[in-house]
Amino acid sequence: MPDPASNFFSLSGPLWEALGLTLRLAAITTLALGLVGLPLAHWLNTTRSRMAALVETLVGLPIVLPPTVIGFYLLVAFSPNHPPGSWWRELTGTPFAFTFGGLVVASVFYSLPFAVQPFQAALRTVPAELLDAGTALGASPTRVFLRVHAPLAWRGITAGLTLGFAHTLGEFGVVLMIGGSIPGVTKVASIALYDEVQTLNYPQAHVFSAVLLGLSFLMLLAVTLLQRRRRP
Repeated sequence: MPDPASNFFSLSGPLWEALGLTLRLAAITTLALGLVGLPLAHWLNTTRSRMAALVETLVGLPIVLPPTVIGFYLLVAFSPNHPPGSWWRELTGTPFAFTFGGLVVASVFYSLPFAVQPFQAALRTVPAELLDAGTALGASPTRVFLRVHAPLAWRGITAGLTLGFAHTLGEFGVVLMIGGSIPGVTKVASIALYDEVQTLNYPQAHVFSAVLLGLSFLMLLAVTLLQRRRRP
């Protein structure tokens, strides 16, 4: 069994390519989770709409649903035979499934609860008195959120973003259904590792697994440290 530390740079070119693609996917997904998930978490925390429970349930579905179920329905939605996939085909002339863009949308949907729920918990920790003070001084709700609410909850927000990034690193079923295994386009690290095992290339699979294990450990360690610092 090879030593992962001494064989780190012995990874094949396709595995390095898959790792780079995965990190790019995780970075873009994390950015999208911040832009979409943070306002959504704030709305879920503050709204009195009867739709809130339904929306929160839909957001949390990826936690309990098998990834292949999510991947299947997204594949159907992205198909050029059904909207919105057919709309995308008419607009661009290319299908949305089996593309990097399709992977990003699927990853955002699949990782959304892992970011939104920590966002909600973090935003709830900010005392309402501080937010009311900002409103009393004449600041708009948006300004209060951007200048007071979100900055005071930054540890929890960072933890949510880190969890979203780490979760994207480990995606398999959803990305396989949506993207397949196209080298340099949709073949992410988890699929590349599976292919190495299928071909009985255990030395490379062992080293690649150790690399992914190390990255995941560091991500979860960062989340744990942030959460522990939030405790009184």
